Order: sequence, then C-alpha cells, then structure tokens
Amino acid sequence: MPSFKYLVKRAMNMDYKNMFDKINRIHKKTGKSRVAIFNDMRKCAVKYGAGYSDYDLFEMYNLTDEERDTYITRGRNNDLIKKYNNPEYNHLFRNKTEFNTLFKEFIKREFIDVNSSTKEEVIKFMKEHSIFMAKPVIGTCGKGIEKIDTSKYESLDQVYDYLTQEDMNYELEEVIKQCKEVSSIYPDSINTVRIVTIVDDAGVPHVICAYFRIGNGKYVDNFNSGGMVAPVNEETGEVLDKAIDKQKNLYEHHPATNALIKGFVFPDWEKAIEMVKKASLVVPEMRYIGWDVAFSTKGPVLVEGNEYPGHDIYQLPEHTHDHYGIWPKFTKAFKK
Repeated sequence: MPSFKYLVKRAMNMDYKNMFDKINRIHKKTGKSRVAIFNDMRKCAVKYGAGYSDYDLFEMYNLTDEERDTYITRGRNNDLIKKYNNPEYNHLFRNKTEFNTLFKEFIKREFIDVNSSTKEEVIKFMKEHSIFMAKPVIGTCGKGIEKIDTSKYESLDQVYDYLTQEDMNYELEEVIKQCKEVSSIYPDSINTVRIVTIVDDAGVPHVICAYFRIGNGKYVDNFNSGGMVAPVNEETGEVLDKAIDKQKNLYEHHPATNALIKGFVFPDWEKAIEMVKKASLVVPEMRYIGWDVAFSTKGPVLVEGNEYPGHDIYQLPEHTHDHYGIWPKFTKAFKK
C-alpha cells in the first residue's frame, strides 16, 4: 500500500479534468456507472497505488482484486525508486557525458561533450566519425536527438557552429553498428531492449523484466517518439508477443520490413544479462535501473541507464493475456 503522504500529494496535483475524461470514456466502453468507476479508481489508488492513468491503461476495471495486486503501479514504482535510488546520484544517469564516462566499459564507442571540449577536439571527432549522433546532454524519451551527416554541410566549421548555438548542449557519439539479426527487424534505428534490474539488500542483482523497443519511421526506438514495444523473456531473450505502438496498433510483422517480431531471439542474450548485472553494481547508491541495451557488431552495449525505469510499457493489456502483471517478479527478488 502506498504511503499516506504519496496519496495526499497525488490528490493535490491531480488533473481532475483528465481523470473525469477517462471516467467518461470507461463508462461508454463498459456501461458501468461513473460513480462506480470513480469509487473503484479511488479503491485502486489506496490499495495498489494506481492512479487514474494506471486504472485506464491497465484496464483495471476488467481485473479482479487478486489480478490487480500483480501489477506494478505508479505508486509502487515510486516507492521502489525512493527506497533503492539515492537522488543525489541521479545526475550520473541523467547527464549523458557523465553516464558514458562512468560506464565506458559497457559503452564501447567514442563520445565527446561539445561544450566542455575545444573546437579542435570536436572537429577531430567529426573527421573520424563523419556520421554521428548528437544528443542533448540532459534529455529523455529520445527528444532532441539528431543523426548528423557532415557531408550534408559545407564544412565542419558549419557543423560546429550549429552544435554550439546558444542554449544548445550536445554530446556526440559514434554511431552504433547494429548486428545484422536485430537490424533485419528495422535497420533505420538502433532497436534496444529495456532490461530492468534491482539489487537486493544483500547486494545481489536481479533481472526483473525485458522489453524490445523497435523504431518505426524514425531513427529512435522510443515508445513515446513513434516506436513500438514487445515483451521479451528475460531468461531466454525470445520476443514473446506482437509489438504495439502508443496508438495501440499491434504488429505481428514490422510494417517497414515485414520481419516477424514475435519469436525473434536476441543473439548474445546471456552476455547482455551478464553486462547489466555487472553495470547494476557500479553505483551502489542506485539499485533500481532500467538499462537500454543495443546489440551491436561488438556484442551487447549500453545506450543509457534510466534512474526512473517507468512501469507502464511492461504490463499493457495487449501483452498480459492472463491478466498477470510483473509485481510478483519484484517480490520474488525481495525474498531472495
């Protein structure tokens, strides 16, 4: 059960218009009275830490109390973050240059921070990598990321001027060369797997779940930037179901390549699991992380680590055919 302080804070900051819009939509969909839906939402908030967005997204109105209790909700997720992650160390994951420097062993690619480097150093990097990724040093959900081809500019000086415009703060990275197996699904983005780990009180890392994130029309694979997701068996590396995008379109085959998604098995999966477990011990003060792993020609590599792993994409109704969430995987790890 979430803390009283959390429930009060959520109630004070709630978007009531959005909540009642969701209640009306659920009412039209199910025929249940608005009062009954509101009361059930309130019950789920108190008992399971599920806000109205969780209630709607996970279709909790179709679940029994026993089934609801298997879901990791926003409240439960926040409690885990509060317990396992020290916010004083968040910057090590939010700042891409700091992250890449700290986890260089698992990055396996060259990078440079534009604002803290000389022009000569940045020009040298661009000469060695004529196509590179430019990422805002602080940023999430793939926003602001650009793939830059220097041949499309008149000179490297012009590229440098673009990268150093006022209020811009970029970190440049060598482009990851995706392995042919994963590239066959969709070659125009680096398609990563989000692998969630938690380190128990004895210092033992546990892999909780894994999700395949696939690009669709863009060079980023983020779910909130047009990508799609599909669940992965964290023990075998096999994609377990169809992919889904934010508009709830389901894809058995990728629309751009016609590649079959369900049943795909990642190469070097055991190495990927070994890598994230090792990475999860680098910062002992940060014990609950969502790792984005790419499968490159050099083997599995880290793209980034998320100190706020989220909880929504792991339990979508289209993927939880048995109405069973991933919360028991957390509780199982706690007991070991």
